[in-house]
Amino acid sequence: MYRFPEGFYTDVREETVHSTMITIENGVLKENKTKEEKGVIIRLYDGRKWFISSTTELDKVQEEIDSLAKMAVPCPEIGEDPVIKKYEVNRETRLCYGDCDVSKIPNDKKLAMAETYCECLREYSQIQRWRMYYLDNHTQKHIVSSKGCDVTFDTQNCCIAARYVLMKDDKPFYGSKDIYRIKFDELSGHEEILHDVVKEDIAYNENAVLVEPGDYTCIFAPAVTGVFAHESFGHKSESDFMVGDESMKKEWAIGTRVGAHLLNIVDTGLEEGSGYVPFDDEGTRAKKTYLIKEGILSGRLHSALTAAALEEDLTGNARAISFQFEPIVRMTATYVEPGDSTKEELIAGVKKGIYILDYRHGSGMSTFTIAPNKAYMIRDGKLAEPVKISVVTGNVMSTLHEIDGLSKEFELCSFALGGCGKMEQYPLRVGLGGPYMRVNHLTVQ
Repeated sequence: MYRFPEGFYTDVREETVHSTMITIENGVLKENKTKEEKGVIIRLYDGRKWFISSTTELDKVQEEIDSLAKMAVPCPEIGEDPVIKKYEVNRETRLCYGDCDVSKIPNDKKLAMAETYCECLREYSQIQRWRMYYLDNHTQKHIVSSKGCDVTFDTQNCCIAARYVLMKDDKPFYGSKDIYRIKFDELSGHEEILHDVVKEDIAYNENAVLVEPGDYTCIFAPAVTGVFAHESFGHKSESDFMVGDESMKKEWAIGTRVGAHLLNIVDTGLEEGSGYVPFDDEGTRAKKTYLIKEGILSGRLHSALTAAALEEDLTGNARAISFQFEPIVRMTATYVEPGDSTKEELIAGVKKGIYILDYRHGSGMSTFTIAPNKAYMIRDGKLAEPVKISVVTGNVMSTLHEIDGLSKEFELCSFALGGCGKMEQYPLRVGLGGPYMRVNHLTVQ
């Protein structure tokens, strides 16, 4: 397909992206945009430096390759370079969504789908203002390299995302619900789910009281467990933070106990959803990587560069938000594996604590913070009154040891809007989730 110059490693990633974005605000259509983007990023490595070019002129890719080669210095032993030796040579075509490609669905059907869910929100006088989003995306990638990699694959999603505002005492409560599916036809028929969420939000907003600050045992719902895993430990596992930092290498040595025996945290691109990537943007096959296994630090996430630097295996985590960016180490779907309790058993074991149902945002590296959106007191092993909480915090390394219960129930969550941010690359689609998780000694404010 391309003529790769001698003495270099070269790879080419071509992307074709079809997407639709429909926004209806308070019943008025504000946006209805469908677009197709095609582009290519070329990387060339001479053993000393990377030379990178991005273009939307697909007929000029060879010219770009040749131009990069003129700026570099040929290396006859490039194949022995530690980074190049790490690259997998996969040859596979995995196109899964051709028979249900969302780009082939007529726009009027997409608009009608969004309008169907708008009807749900119109029923509630308590909603002051609202937006309904319909989004879809079908992406096909083709990655080839001078080492022999040649993979083609696609990913797809379609989503309904409701956002609305409830008011009480001139203070807003922000409600939301995402319905995320792979095929367009799978989006229909979930109105009752949205109704249930809106009703719960209204009841919560009417009855919630300020929490008494203090030290609590908390039970996280699956999405909250997931954001905890993502923010508190997933980012720590992105190994580009560690390259060149000898003290961090020592602190984060594989085999170190970092959490409770029952704790397993996984990252994988194999699970269908917003973290699904069968191959990363260097052509590495997706893996299931245990970051923590039975409380022991067991792995971290890699690109070829970081895997070579730390002398570890590839994991399939070199990702970019588009063809305009080079891949860096990023999570895919990060989750806590389930345990052997039930949600009810976890709650029954708490004399006085807090159940956190969902969240507004989370962050953290050494200290994590979660800002709950809805939370409920637990009294004598039963759910009690709804409470308003500003933030839940804890030291990451201490908190991992304070996990003492995981449910059998498990959910891997996908999200319609937003994504993960790192450096200048935002938003990147990721998945997160887990079981219901009980954690002791968290600071609640």
